[in-house]
Amino acid sequence: MTIIREVMRTDLVTVDPKASVTEAAHAMSISRAGSALVVQEGELLGIFTERDIMRAMAESSNADVARVSSVTRWMTEDPVTIGPDATAGEALDVMLSGGFRHLPVMDRGSLVGMVSMRDLARSIARE
Repeated sequence: MTIIREVMRTDLVTVDPKASVTEAAHAMSISRAGSALVVQEGELLGIFTERDIMRAMAESSNADVARVSSVTRWMTEDPVTIGPDATAGEALDVMLSGGFRHLPVMDRGSLVGMVSMRDLARSIARE
């Protein structure tokens, strides 16, 4: 059985809570990632995703204002996380029941990785 430690990514895309939507989108684009973790002094505050970019643009009457607004306005605060020793099946259950595609991995209170639906699909394809 595949465990998260085996499939998680450790090259994390992180942004400061003061980052704008544009800055976060740029960081995500460069890394070819669908999300960025909002981190301050090593503490995970939230997760900012492609869906949040879409909400920012759709809910604003002015796209320029949406692009420069802070990620903290659009991020999911205190995101659901999973431990590195959980199984891929457990992670998939959490994602499907929560309706999201990215799951931060925490180990004893420290952010150690990220697992996505794509990572899980690849692990299943290899089995």
